[in-house]
Amino acid sequence: MSEKQNSYRQIMKATSLFGGVQLFTIIIAIIRAKFIAILLGPAGMGIAGLLNSTTGLITSLTNFGLGTSAVKNVAAANGSGNESRIAVITTIVKRWVWVTGLLGMIITIVIAPLLSRLTFGNSDYTFSFIAISVSLLLTQLSSGQMIILQGMRKLQYLAKASLTGSVLGLLLTMPLYFWLGIEGIVPAIIVTSLITFFGALYFSGKIKLEKVKVSKARTVAEGKEMLTMGFMISISGMIALGVSYIVQIFISRTGGVAQVGLYNSGFSIINTYVAMVFTAMATDYYPRLAANAHDNQLSRETINQQAEIALLILAPIIMVFLIFIRWVIIILYTDKFLEIDEMIHWAILGVFFKAASWSIAFIFLAKGASKLFFWNELFACIYLLILNILGYKYGGLSGLGISFIAGYFFYLLQVFFIAKRNYEFALNKEFYYIFCVQFFLCVVCFLIVKLLESPWSYLMGSLMLVVSVAFSFIQLNKRIGISGLLKGMFNKKFKKK
Repeated sequence: MSEKQNSYRQIMKATSLFGGVQLFTIIIAIIRAKFIAILLGPAGMGIAGLLNSTTGLITSLTNFGLGTSAVKNVAAANGSGNESRIAVITTIVKRWVWVTGLLGMIITIVIAPLLSRLTFGNSDYTFSFIAISVSLLLTQLSSGQMIILQGMRKLQYLAKASLTGSVLGLLLTMPLYFWLGIEGIVPAIIVTSLITFFGALYFSGKIKLEKVKVSKARTVAEGKEMLTMGFMISISGMIALGVSYIVQIFISRTGGVAQVGLYNSGFSIINTYVAMVFTAMATDYYPRLAANAHDNQLSRETINQQAEIALLILAPIIMVFLIFIRWVIIILYTDKFLEIDEMIHWAILGVFFKAASWSIAFIFLAKGASKLFFWNELFACIYLLILNILGYKYGGLSGLGISFIAGYFFYLLQVFFIAKRNYEFALNKEFYYIFCVQFFLCVVCFLIVKLLESPWSYLMGSLMLVVSVAFSFIQLNKRIGISGLLKGMFNKKFKKK
């Protein structure tokens, strides 16, 4: 097996592992969203979205990027094989997540009246923000346990922790929505964060660590390194959440809370149900790219390989949503949400540009160029905010779909030219070939859905889907030898018999 083929297989292995977890999580999310849509309606989903977005913004401000920066420290300690060093770093991480978690909770409590007025235009939700402030602490404590699991490469425990939280969260929060309706939103948020924390704590507790004493001075000194590294990442994340928050406020003030619920529901479909590839990026791709960051050529190869696999997996998924989006919406929510179908039709095409741009943008973090990463994200957030506001003002929900695809098109151009200028980056011919073929097929499918009535739109769209799947299979077979793997598995089972 060639080194290049092995690299492609590693990408597929990571995508399969975390994609499987994501798939199960998606099923849970579908069931949860269906219940919430039926029990609370668009208005209830809008309230839940605004509460989560607001607290998410504060979390991004107060967590100091530990979820990203501390993983690197834990992984480095784990790679050294020094048990004492591992124990010291994990102890420091645990202490700092308490500090940052408490900071987020206290800030939320103090400014709860202001948050209520800014978010909902009145003080009716002051107590709601005070109550869910505890979820900020629990979320950060959960993050601390996940950091340890990921940094020490305990990926099976990491997967189990995520799945356990999802399943128990569903079973315990649905009765709250059933009994309390919209009043159950706040208790459900708290219960979910509590379950997630105990799940992460249980599985991280399976890792045996030495008991060590770490002085306050050492906690501050080494923690400062983690916080400094994560600060730019945290600020960038906060700005992105801030943009989402402003957009939702604008929609709420312009079109009403129900429109916010529709907006969140539509982009939940886009960001959740195609997130399998991006989840793999966050858990496996970044460490691999960081390992090759010292060499521009190796970095270029790693980025291109990831981008190729991402598009080959995503294209058929995108096409499924283009063809069957109305049924997807009805299954996931109710027919009251059908007006988001055109928004999704436009926005789902933007996932092509999002996948390619994300693959490239990771190079800034892998190279340790935190300032470059920050300014890149800040500039992108500015024009994404402008595009979203203009899109909704002149095109309503459909305009938001168009602004999504336009925003990520510009973002792809931006990160490409920055990476090319700073790190001699280039996209290879194979990437351009895959991108052009699959994007062309999806555009044709988009036009079929728009111009033809059912059942012809389903029939012709399904034909294009078959072509897309066949193309992806052929290209994946060239890279990882799917036929050989399947043949080997068949022969192995046959010999056992």
